Amino acid sequence: MEKNLSRRNVMVGAVASAAAFTLSSANVQAAEPVVHDVRIKRFKFSPRQLEVSVGDTIRWTNEDLAPHTATANEFGWDTKEIIKGASAEIEVSEGMETEYFCVFHPNMKATIVIKSD
Repeated sequence: MEKNLSRRNVMVGAVASAAAFTLSSANVQAAEPVVHDVRIKRFKFSPRQLEVSVGDTIRWTNEDLAPHTATANEFGWDTKEIIKGASAEIEVSEGMETEYFCVFHPNMKATIVIKSD
């Protein structure tokens, strides 16, 4: 009788472990990519520093009359000209440049911080 009880306890424990593993692995899914908005207004990028993850998208929207760009300092990526009311996007990739400026107005500068997940 004691052997049957022990086998039963082992089986119950195994089933409980399998259920716990299934639940925990369901919570370890990768986060969905996020779209981060950067406003260009009064000749400034807002926010000036943006925290993102690889796979996210950054969208710049120009609210000024003048055209602007968001261009990596070493020209590794560029939104090209963004006119008033228009937007441009880039997808965040591993190792991409994180300091950027406006080609038309070099005093406009901002930073991207890529989180290591």
